[in-house]
Amino acid sequence: MNQKPLENHLVHRVLIGTNNLQRLPALIVTALLILDALIAALFWADQGAALIMGATVLIGGLINWFILWMLPRRGKSFGVEKASTLALGAVIGLIAAMLGLLNLDAILAVILIGLICIAVFYATWIEPFRLGVSHETLQQAGWQTPIKVLHITDIHIERITDRERKLNHLVKLLKPDLIVFTGDFVNLSYTHDERAKQDIREILSEWRAPLGIYCVPGTPIVEPLNVVKSFVDGLENLKLLLNEWHTVETPGGKLHILGVITTHILSTDRAAFHEAMKAAPPDGMRLLLAHSADIAPEAADAGIDWMLCGHTHGGQLRLPVIGAFMSASHLGLRFVMGRYSVGRMTLYVSRGVGMEGLGAPRARFLCPPEVILWKVS
Repeated sequence: MNQKPLENHLVHRVLIGTNNLQRLPALIVTALLILDALIAALFWADQGAALIMGATVLIGGLINWFILWMLPRRGKSFGVEKASTLALGAVIGLIAAMLGLLNLDAILAVILIGLICIAVFYATWIEPFRLGVSHETLQQAGWQTPIKVLHITDIHIERITDRERKLNHLVKLLKPDLIVFTGDFVNLSYTHDERAKQDIREILSEWRAPLGIYCVPGTPIVEPLNVVKSFVDGLENLKLLLNEWHTVETPGGKLHILGVITTHILSTDRAAFHEAMKAAPPDGMRLLLAHSADIAPEAADAGIDWMLCGHTHGGQLRLPVIGAFMSASHLGLRFVMGRYSVGRMTLYVSRGVGMEGLGAPRARFLCPPEVILWKVS
C-alpha cells in the first residue's frame, strides 16, 4: 500500500514542478515577461494603447518579481519566487489582452494591473502576518468550571519570523489552561532542514499551559513520523499523541483527548480511529485531535463530542464571494474553514498559522492566519 498518497496527487506534482522553475536563469524569466508584454500589446488596435499596455504588463511583472524576491531577503518568508512571477506575468498579460479585445480604455487596464500588484504585496507581506485570535465557546452538560483551550495548527515553520514571534506572544498573553496542536510543524520545503528543526523546537519550548500541551503529527509527506519525533524529543512541556487517549483532570471535569495519526489514506485513518475508540473512556468529554477533518463523519457517529483539526489552511487564497477553490481534503470543500456541527459533535477546521511549501506562493488572501481560544463551560 502506498503510505505517501499525496506524492502522486496532482497538486503535489504541480508544487514540485513549479519549485523546479526556480532553476531558470533570471534572463529567461525576464524574456518570458517581455513575451507576455508583447503578446498583450498585439490585442490593442491603437498603436499608442498597445505601447502603453506592453510597457505596463512588463513593469507590472517586474514589480511583482521584486516584491516576491525581497521576501526572504527581509526575513518574511523563504519560498521560491520565479514560478509565481511567471504565473502572475501570464495573468496580467491575459487580462491586458482581454481588455484590448473588448476595446476598453487603456487606463482601465493600467489601473487593474496596478491593483494586482497591490494585492500581491498585501497577500505576501501583510496578510500572512495578521495572526489573530478567534474566540469560540463550547458548552458541555455537567461541566463545572470554565477552562480556556488554545488550538494551534499548521505553523509550517521555515525560519522564525514576525509571525512566529507574534504566535508565542499570543500564547503568553492568552494564558490558556490547555494547548492543543493539530500538526504540520514544518514547511514542506524545510522538512529535513536542521535550522528549521532548531527553530521549531525553540518556538515549542516557550509554550506553557498548566493542564498540558498535546499534539499530533501532520501530513506524512510534510513531516514523517520520525521527523516529528525529533521536533518534540526532550521537550517536557508537551505530549505527542499517536493513536492514543490521554485523560486530563480539569477543574470543569474529565477531558479525554484522543490524538490520531493522519495518513490521508481514508481506509487506514478510519480503521485506526475505530480501533482507538475501543479504548474510549466511558464518561467525561471526548476531544479528537486530527490533522485533517476527513474522518469527522465517523467521529461524530462514534460519539466524539469535539474535534479540532487544520490542514486546509482555509484555502489560503480565497476569492471574494466564491471563497476557497481548493482544500486538499478528501471531502472537498465540505469542511474547509471554521465551525461546523456534525451530528452532536462540534468540529472546528482552523485556517492555521503558516503556509504551503515548495513552489506554492507564500501568500494568504482573504484568509488570515488564526489561533482559536475556546472557552469550555
